[in-house]
Amino acid sequence: MTGTAAPAPPPTIHAGCVLVDEAGILIRGASGTGKSRLALALVAGAQASGRFARLVSDDRCSVSASNGRLVARPPAALAGLLEVRGLGLVEMEAEGAAVVRLVVDCDTEAPERYPQSTDRTVTVEGVTLPRIRVLAGEGGVTAAVILGLLPRFERPMLHVLSER
Repeated sequence: MTGTAAPAPPPTIHAGCVLVDEAGILIRGASGTGKSRLALALVAGAQASGRFARLVSDDRCSVSASNGRLVARPPAALAGLLEVRGLGLVEMEAEGAAVVRLVVDCDTEAPERYPQSTDRTVTVEGVTLPRIRVLAGEGGVTAAVILGLLPRFERPMLHVLSER
């Protein structure tokens, strides 16, 4: 034994993550706020319009900062599983990781109509990301809005480079 400790695993948070095109969407919220329903609606909505979409993780997510980006991965025990209320755990095709471009917080109270600019971002593991607050349980409507806005958050460096 060399005495060197193995690196600590990245922290897990109570959140799910989906990958749409090249953008990871981290979905946070308390139990019962519709995180899994929103994840399923995002994947189904994106796939229905011909876009690439897959589950990364449901309920728990390992997150770590890497080169100024937040990377989300499923904990091994939950990889490829999605909880559907009334059915239990169902298997889904899943990705092993995603670079998070957007954080969606499912709240039990309606978000402000015009949020303060300080409420439009959140810092996770030292990485500041755009954030949208949504009312819990409005998965289908919320998914449509998020999918419509997502191009604003995808591959931000390419948008900066293309403006030159």
